[in-house]
Amino acid sequence: MQGFSGFLRPLSMLTAALLAAGLGVARADDGSPIPRPVQPQGDVLRIPGAPPIQMPPGVRVFGPNGPTDGQQPPPEARPRQDAAEPAGKDAKAAALPQPPKPDINEPAGRKKILDDLFERLGKASDDHEAAFLTAAIERVWMRSGSDTADLLMSRAGEAMEAKDWTLTQQVLDKVVAILPDWAEAWNKRATARFSDNDYAGAIEDIAHALAIEPRHFDALAGLGFILQKMDMDKRALQAFRKALEVNPRQEQLRKIVEKLSLDVDGHDI
Repeated sequence: MQGFSGFLRPLSMLTAALLAAGLGVARADDGSPIPRPVQPQGDVLRIPGAPPIQMPPGVRVFGPNGPTDGQQPPPEARPRQDAAEPAGKDAKAAALPQPPKPDINEPAGRKKILDDLFERLGKASDDHEAAFLTAAIERVWMRSGSDTADLLMSRAGEAMEAKDWTLTQQVLDKVVAILPDWAEAWNKRATARFSDNDYAGAIEDIAHALAIEPRHFDALAGLGFILQKMDMDKRALQAFRKALEVNPRQEQLRKIVEKLSLDVDGHDI
């Protein structure tokens, strides 16, 4: 915006012109002064700490915040319409280089994501938040990082929905052969074996799953149900309690633990 010296410049030029022309006061024949026609005056320039200054005709004054009362600023005083620059903490953060996000398709990336989700699950403030985090963890478990393995897992899921346990196991046999370090593949095959009444085989697969991912609360709960089926309630209770330790907000499982605790209290393994 133009400075105050710029606004004063027209007044200085006008005064200099009058002095240079040597203009005096016009008088009538009898010597009385002839009134000059009243010229419209410009704005009054007000500077803090100084008297008001009447500006010449046509000179407009704009304050530090621009025109008021419907005034239009002169072209040089109008703000430029350049792209607005971001301001504040968000802008500063956006300008800084951001660390790469973990890749869910890579083992290291999946582990980092799971570590973060499990930490948040342990601090969940209510059941709704815990359910959201539990579902997120299970979705990560379902990602193998291999398109072939994911496709086979999808086919195994379809066979499980059809309760075709033989086909389910055949497909999952291929999955664990392709990716023997995918915990969820072992857990799913354990489910199929348990449903096919192969309890020993199911426990063996759960052992594989837990060796890869000790925090697999679904596998721990599944182990508890298998042990219950085998009339090994005390060991089942240990598995259930471990599942609750990893994922505390499992209300249905907590009720099972409370009831089973009463049933096995005082009995030997």
